[in-house]
Amino acid sequence: MLRLIALAFFFLAAPVAAEAAEANPALQTLLAADRGFSTEAAKASDPVAGLGAMFDDEVVMPFPGKGQLTGRDNVLAIFRESPSYKDGKVSWAPIRGGISADGTHGFTFGFLSVTGGDPARRQRKYLAYWIKRPAGWRIVAYRQLVREAPGEVSKDLLPPSLPGVANQAGRAANAESIKQSLAAAEKAFSDRAQVVGLKKAFHEYGREDAMNMFAGSGFSLGLDAVVANFKEEGPAKINWSTERSFVAPSGDLGVSIGTIRSNDPKEEVSFPFFTIWRRDDPSKPWRYIAE
Repeated sequence: MLRLIALAFFFLAAPVAAEAAEANPALQTLLAADRGFSTEAAKASDPVAGLGAMFDDEVVMPFPGKGQLTGRDNVLAIFRESPSYKDGKVSWAPIRGGISADGTHGFTFGFLSVTGGDPARRQRKYLAYWIKRPAGWRIVAYRQLVREAPGEVSKDLLPPSLPGVANQAGRAANAESIKQSLAAAEKAFSDRAQVVGLKKAFHEYGREDAMNMFAGSGFSLGLDAVVANFKEEGPAKINWSTERSFVAPSGDLGVSIGTIRSNDPKEEVSFPFFTIWRRDDPSKPWRYIAE
């Protein structure tokens, strides 16, 4: 009960959230970049070009039926096929941001609107993983979902996801070892689900402030809300693993990109995914924070 009360207070403290974000300059630049790209996109005559300005050349976007779309040109091409992006405007706003200890990687999620296409598909939500490039912040992993039964949702800024320790630039192991540890955490998560089921595995491998974007008109915020999306159905019937990742040099934030597959070899079913993970420092275990 105390955990639930504390978590409720955490997510309801909007003024505190703004103050916490302001206290981290790197996070402030990330949130400002996200908002700035939206401002420019809302002015653009071409909504796809407006959206694409924030994408890195290496951007990856999961797209059911097509797998992981890799590269800016491929991602923009799929948006150009969408009736929603043939004309009109696009704009969005983040409601939460997270930053790595060295200030070079981060994530945002929030709500997005388009003015073209099917009115029932105009209200959306998004999740983005960013890397600070020489030219500024750019997205390397991105997902949009149409909001189910869109209605009123809170767009207040939520408390940020901040590093567990101070700037760790140069203190972590090399990038390859960080990637290996993240892939191992993803595999352990999948392996555990084969034994105890998805519901329990999602509880064991998530952070208390985790987010899941798949259900409902908004976001499932907090570990209990995330886990509530799953039923008790015994050992998982699916498995997944990391095929590619981006990790902060400080070793505390990363995104795992891969494919979910059926355990039944007769079912040729696959679904692309990416999950954002955080650990308080490189000596602690990875736990997912957003997907």
